[in-house]
Amino acid sequence: MVERYEAFSVAISGIYKYIQKIERHVMSLYGLKGPHAQCLTTLLRFPQGLTSSQLGELCDKDKAAISRAVSELEEKGLILRNCVNNNSYKALLLLTDDGRKAAEDITKTATEAVEAAGNGLTDDDRTVFYRTLYLIAENIEKFSRKGIEKHESN
Repeated sequence: MVERYEAFSVAISGIYKYIQKIERHVMSLYGLKGPHAQCLTTLLRFPQGLTSSQLGELCDKDKAAISRAVSELEEKGLILRNCVNNNSYKALLLLTDDGRKAAEDITKTATEAVEAAGNGLTDDDRTVFYRTLYLIAENIEKFSRKGIEKHESN
């Protein structure tokens, strides 16, 4: 069982390390860091805009991380806040033209990376893989909540 855990954690860590490397490379072209990539690509999927809290939820990032990313992206002119009733708290975050270009570049690179990573997989393999991956993610999230509580009470 320990060997399975080690194999799983090493594989996941390796995948994440290379995802971060790809994000850092593309974002460096815009003077930004890897974490900004997910914000930009998420906003690209929602051209009507998102609030900071919606963006944080979709990117699975905490308020502080989103706040920093939004401020930096705004400073670079890649996003703008469209205030609702002069309330910046509920402002919609929208991509500027430059932000859209950056998000499209990131999306293009991400698509190439996903295609390269899936080289040799059939459509059936891919379907099973993603179903399994999402199930593992859901199960580990549940365990982390219950398991940590159990270990903390000991």
